[in-house]
Amino acid sequence: MSSSQIDPVTALIHHPYAPPAGFAAPQPGTFKASTVIFPNVAAMRARNWKEKSGYTYGLHGTPSTFLLEERLCALEGGLQCLLAPSGLAAIATVALGLLRTGDEVLIPDNAYGPNKALAEGELAAWGITHRLYDAMDPADLAARISARTRLVWLEAPGSVTMEFPDLPELVRVCRARGVTTALDNTWGAGLAFQPFDLGGDGTRGLGVDISVHALTKYPSGGGDVLMGSVITRDEALHLKLKLSHMRLGVGVGANDVEAVLRSLPSMALRYRAHDAVARELALWCAQQPPFVQVLHPALPGAPGHDHWRHLCAPGLAAGLFSVIIDPRFTSSQVDAFCDALRLFKLGYSWGGPMSLVVPYDLASMRNPWPARVRRGTLVRFSIGLENAADLRDDLQQALRAALA
Repeated sequence: MSSSQIDPVTALIHHPYAPPAGFAAPQPGTFKASTVIFPNVAAMRARNWKEKSGYTYGLHGTPSTFLLEERLCALEGGLQCLLAPSGLAAIATVALGLLRTGDEVLIPDNAYGPNKALAEGELAAWGITHRLYDAMDPADLAARISARTRLVWLEAPGSVTMEFPDLPELVRVCRARGVTTALDNTWGAGLAFQPFDLGGDGTRGLGVDISVHALTKYPSGGGDVLMGSVITRDEALHLKLKLSHMRLGVGVGANDVEAVLRSLPSMALRYRAHDAVARELALWCAQQPPFVQVLHPALPGAPGHDHWRHLCAPGLAAGLFSVIIDPRFTSSQVDAFCDALRLFKLGYSWGGPMSLVVPYDLASMRNPWPARVRRGTLVRFSIGLENAADLRDDLQQALRAALA
């Protein structure tokens, strides 16, 4: 039946025209689909959603998601990738895919807070226990691994307090006991170090089992996308996670995939720009009397500085640092300092073009108080892409206004 023989409304839906193949441009096309059309029943029955040899349903992959997954694998040195609608969703995918009632997960005491909250909430309700360990003490991790431990989370550096652990040694501890390791690699982003090859000591192949990445941050770069990834190198481990990923119905939007694909080519340039200004401002902050400690892995004397220097061979350190404000200043004065900032905006997350600031109640987050962090009030800065001198002037005027 030709298009001239059917109703125009039907023809709009079933029009036979297809544009010619061979179109090429700097940005890949964006494919949006829930339903995927099969040429015949045999093809429908033959395709396997577990493989990337064809398409079955939008939730299981499109040309856009496959392309992003492959580029992220190239970035982090992995072989397989799953996409999730946020970094926390990626963390949850790992936990739900690998842990069962009676199992135990170990989490660094300085880990991303929502990871600990997931363990305290849903995992505990399902009979999965968790314990915290000191990420700066591999012996403490070794002592806490039990016969029920199935998963150990790693993070470099620690969330908010920015301690940089001895990642290779932590991985060795877990490997010796046959325990799966998962790294929150959002800070490193596949640029500062390679999560699947931590062989800074010449040990090739020493790496984590799973790398989780909040693409919300540096890969997106715009502060306007929520997405996460789960990257592996082991096919059996990937399949186990992928089955859980499928049963949970985890998926990402095509427009978000398009945004991340567009930002990826500039990621390394942006990362270095964030890093350079953050380092300049961290050094400046170290000279300001109200700040009794600056927590930045690249600063000599910072917790884990030697581990950072050993692992991050190019000397990269992202765009985050925290300061400890002298305890003689009240929490109200610290809040006033944050409120007085004009260019730094109050907001969570990082990796976007705008600099951010957040004051934290560290005493409520860490018990006991971290041994390597001085007493006081912690404020974290996320450095954007503004001019360094402008940001420094903003810090200076806020210090005069609130902490003089």
